[in-house]
Amino acid sequence: MPSSNGKKINPPQHQDRRPGLESEMHPQPEFDSASFHPGGKLTDKVAIITGGDSGIGRAAAVAYAKEGADVVIVYLNEHEDAKVTERHIEQAGRRCLLLAGDVGDSTFCADVVKQTIETFGKLDILVNNAAEQHPQQQLEDISDEQLEKTFRTNIFSMFYLTKAALPHLKKGAAIINTSSVTAYRGSPNLLDYSSTKGAIVAFTRSLATNIAGRGIRVNGVAPGPIWTPLIPSTFEESQVATFGADTPMQRPGQPEELAPAYVYLACDDSSYMTGQMLHINGGEIING
Repeated sequence: MPSSNGKKINPPQHQDRRPGLESEMHPQPEFDSASFHPGGKLTDKVAIITGGDSGIGRAAAVAYAKEGADVVIVYLNEHEDAKVTERHIEQAGRRCLLLAGDVGDSTFCADVVKQTIETFGKLDILVNNAAEQHPQQQLEDISDEQLEKTFRTNIFSMFYLTKAALPHLKKGAAIINTSSVTAYRGSPNLLDYSSTKGAIVAFTRSLATNIAGRGIRVNGVAPGPIWTPLIPSTFEESQVATFGADTPMQRPGQPEELAPAYVYLACDDSSYMTGQMLHINGGEIING
């Protein structure tokens, strides 16, 4: 959500293309932290990450590869960004499968799981991370088409992919869903987006209790303002310039600052955690 205090902390920029491209951002998001020291926590695991071509998804994908996992990157059409992510995964010595398509389509989601099993023979981790947002000044400005598309991408996709993945997930598997700080405090110009993020919290908590008996954990991450292509592709230049300035830390987060959380929730370190949300938001205090 753009800052309201007027403090400029980012170069003003806007991308007309949606979804945006990480390669066209300046500065480009930081996704591969030199301070991250892998410990083989995901050795020989197989993970699907939606929205894994850029932003938070890319950071999680690279961290997973460094921890020893093969990664399936699901994305819409950002082929250039996806190839960069693939290159970093392969540089870490792991395999990468790129699958382009619309996660709001249940048939495509089923095919993602099918191709994953055909390629790697198993599935251990599902990261439901893909999302879109379309700021509008008031409720009346949200068209039926926008409302349905936002819900299809942001929450329907989680039902579709998880439903397709569950028959292949065994005891010890992990599902991780990306929500948002807006699920907890709302956002006046992101009514439909915030609503989907609230639904993701409820989905995470409900699914966790539903499948706890299978030994599959379900958790999530609720990021605050993070420097990703979603920002310049959906906000105006003036809003991008102040994005993140109203957090207690007075800056947006970098994708690499979230990656360790996705590793933690995917590995056995979090074996006694399910139905929970990790709040990585620059210091905002969240109730709920």
